[in-house]
Amino acid sequence: MVSTLTTPQTPATANPMLHLQGLDVYYGESHILRQVDLTILPGQMVCLIGRNGVGKTTLLKSVMGLLQPRQGNIFYQGQSIVRRSPDQRAKLGIGYVPQGREIIPRLTVQENLQLGREAQRERKGGDRFDEMMDLFPALKDLLQRMGGDLSGGQQQQLAIARALMGRPSLLMLDEPTEGIQPSIILEIEAAVRRTIETTGISVLLVEQHLHFVQQADRYYAMQRGGIVASGSTEELSQDIIQEFLSV
Repeated sequence: MVSTLTTPQTPATANPMLHLQGLDVYYGESHILRQVDLTILPGQMVCLIGRNGVGKTTLLKSVMGLLQPRQGNIFYQGQSIVRRSPDQRAKLGIGYVPQGREIIPRLTVQENLQLGREAQRERKGGDRFDEMMDLFPALKDLLQRMGGDLSGGQQQQLAIARALMGRPSLLMLDEPTEGIQPSIILEIEAAVRRTIETTGISVLLVEQHLHFVQQADRYYAMQRGGIVASGSTEELSQDIIQEFLSV
């Protein structure tokens, strides 16, 4: 099928950080995302929930430019980025921590963090290294350790810190608590909320851990590649939790 990207239009919601409009994404001929609409405002944390295989990771990859939609549009800070490459989107201020973290195992923690600076749009305001050490103090004593030698929780903290080194305006996290012990989950939750409060960054989170989901401002629930419910996380009903979260 020939790609039929829609002509850019102005997002309906005023001044969003991210706005997805009628997004259709395929793997080959398999229709994965179906007419997805989603909006994130500046300084807002939005959680994407749903069972495995409904398209959550596909949505994040589409925003990052790793997958190309056949129809629909992606607006970032008011401009269409649907034809931008992943590296261009990173330079615009989109940070992405994929499922599995993908740190460089044979580089040290410090070298992994330095790589994160490459996405920084302008080298203003100095290096964020000290900020990251304050945000993730567990990394301070591990700077010369190889990334591949860290525990899962330490790798996740490093992956988030590396993404934040680029000073993104939007941070996307794919299952950041998967396989991590509860104490580290709480540390990651606190670090993400603190970053939002101190920098005004927006966060799009894919998560199944209920406590982390409840830290978000809003949720979108996915089923069969489409958005089927949304609202404030304060209004998450037991029915929604049972249907869309693996608890």
